[in-house]
Amino acid sequence: MKEFQTNEIRNIAVLGHASTGKTSLVEALLYTAGATTRLGIIDDGTTVSDYNEDEISRKFSISSSLTHCEWAKFKINILDTPGYLDFIGEAKAITRVSDLSLIVVHAQTGVEVGTELVFNFTKEEDLPVWFVINMLDKEHANFDKTLQGLKESFGKHVVPLQIPVNQGIDFDAIVDILANKVYRYSKDGKGTAVDEEVPADLQDTVNTLREELIEFIAESDDALLEKYFEEGALTEEELLEGLKNAIINRNLFPIFATSAFNNIGGSALLDSIVKYAPAPDYKKVVSGEYKGQSVERKVNDDEPVSMFVFKTISEKHIGELSIFRVMSGTVRSGLDLINVKSGKSERLGQIYIVNGKDKLEVAHLHAGDIGTVVKLKNTHTTDTLADSKSPVKYPKIKFPEPVLQVAIVPKSRGDEDKINSGLQTLSDEDPTITYHYDPELKQTILSGQGELHFTILLERLKQKFNVEVDQLPPRIPYRETIKKQGSSKYRHKKQSGGAGQFAEVWMRIEPAERGTGIEFTNTLTGQNVDRVFVPSVEKGVKAACEEGILAGYNVTDVKAIFYDGKMHTVDSKDIAFQIAGKGAFKEAFMDANPILLEPIFDLTVIVPEEFMGDVMGDISVRHGKIQGMDSEGSFQKINAKVPLAELYRYSTSLRSMTQGKGMHHQSFSHYETMPHEQQQKVVAEYKRKREEEH
Repeated sequence: MKEFQTNEIRNIAVLGHASTGKTSLVEALLYTAGATTRLGIIDDGTTVSDYNEDEISRKFSISSSLTHCEWAKFKINILDTPGYLDFIGEAKAITRVSDLSLIVVHAQTGVEVGTELVFNFTKEEDLPVWFVINMLDKEHANFDKTLQGLKESFGKHVVPLQIPVNQGIDFDAIVDILANKVYRYSKDGKGTAVDEEVPADLQDTVNTLREELIEFIAESDDALLEKYFEEGALTEEELLEGLKNAIINRNLFPIFATSAFNNIGGSALLDSIVKYAPAPDYKKVVSGEYKGQSVERKVNDDEPVSMFVFKTISEKHIGELSIFRVMSGTVRSGLDLINVKSGKSERLGQIYIVNGKDKLEVAHLHAGDIGTVVKLKNTHTTDTLADSKSPVKYPKIKFPEPVLQVAIVPKSRGDEDKINSGLQTLSDEDPTITYHYDPELKQTILSGQGELHFTILLERLKQKFNVEVDQLPPRIPYRETIKKQGSSKYRHKKQSGGAGQFAEVWMRIEPAERGTGIEFTNTLTGQNVDRVFVPSVEKGVKAACEEGILAGYNVTDVKAIFYDGKMHTVDSKDIAFQIAGKGAFKEAFMDANPILLEPIFDLTVIVPEEFMGDVMGDISVRHGKIQGMDSEGSFQKINAKVPLAELYRYSTSLRSMTQGKGMHHQSFSHYETMPHEQQQKVVAEYKRKREEEH
């Protein structure tokens, strides 16, 4: 394959809500450009980007995939992303390394929650956006309604560059607004088109849209605006340059019209990518840091080498594949670089460009290009590799927070190590998966983006590592505290042969302010207790607090005062005062009206307005308290505070309630007193388990 210089490369992210036809659009572009010999079809399992077994069997994208094609002597890297919210973290990573996003929107359903979400990702990365209204061949396709929805959600900067001539089941023609011509496509799926004049009944509409477009282009540049006002027109060259700049500055979000399944609009979209899409060096510099100092790199071959790994794939017969973008310099096989995070050296092996699972080895890649390298020893997703003489580290990708947690236990004893190894590999591939052992809950907690996310993750764990796990609800980290003062005089005495043990602890406890934890003090006077035993009593108190007293949960927000006691000159020792301190605290605690505190979480739910009533009613059933509501684009945002115990598998319930159109975030807010009836149930369950264990 020929070498492509930085200005001959285009990096395109294909984003959008689930089932908008993203993968089909990628197939149409690859086939039209001659990168494939047939138009892949999702139902047949023949697409380039959905190539693993899970994707073929389920008929939707699970992972992002890298493809490329050549068009008009330009290399176009096309990164296909999943649309299901369980895998939305893949889209977040891709926005970091792309130079343009194509947000695909269904011509029947319009703006959906996934559309809003990926648009926000592009905003965070300051990434140019084009909207592609797809599936215009469907019976109830409505371009105008979809356009209006996009304007309502994303503002007046949404402007058509194309409109359909005949949307619906006969759709085969689009109007190019700037060129003032029609492209009519063959219906054989080959993507060939002929130019035609704009139909008379559409000409007035096209003229109006063209004037609006030119005004937007002029408004994005002061010099162009001045000339437009003075002369009333702009040259073709000025329009082209003005359009590119408006796109780069996010002053214009152009709209394109397609039917990806029938390969209508693909060639016009490729032409537009070559003409209007920014090259990888459009930002002039990329920013990173090294040892706290800001570092900038120009995106060109003359700069020191740096590359950013944005995805890791584990393949059976090859090992780990690292997918990277060349941020600066030229990357070639055999190059020695350092992992800037760890300081360890990495030698680059074979470098490939890929189309799905197909790999083509290349000698080197220029600044701004995207490729893969195999078997890096100590490098993972979001790591930077750079020239050791001129290091730079690029910011890590901030992936979406988990929305679902489960506890997992091995189905077979002795599989713990294999499970940990498997989960480590899978979380390297997908950083939206996290897992850890929680010593307080005494459970291994797996966190992710939803039920489907977990289903596929655990299937892969079984397939690749031959281990299975059961899922359980995570224990809720309740807290124990008190409502009034309590006291105890506790004696520990052991005299059964050998050295004896004796300690007596007099203790008073009282409530402390919420969030202060445990405060231990002593007010000892006189010689009843040697001060050397004060730390021993404190250890006993801390042990009681960690074990829990009322229901086995950590004790918090209590002040314990060790004010007197007794000792024996021979039998008093450290362990005796630890035991007495623990016993005194427990007795005083039960004397002080003990209560349970439950964790309350901030819950933010984003849904279409039609589901507001159902969602708010459900929050109420979960003992939640609505804090307020806001509009977010064409969606409604509900803010609430809900007990964590009521949020287990909430993402599943929400998607069921909203036909998959709702999403949520949750984060810890505070602890508050648990209702008495619920406390009785938790305490009774704790006592029952204790009796079973003994």
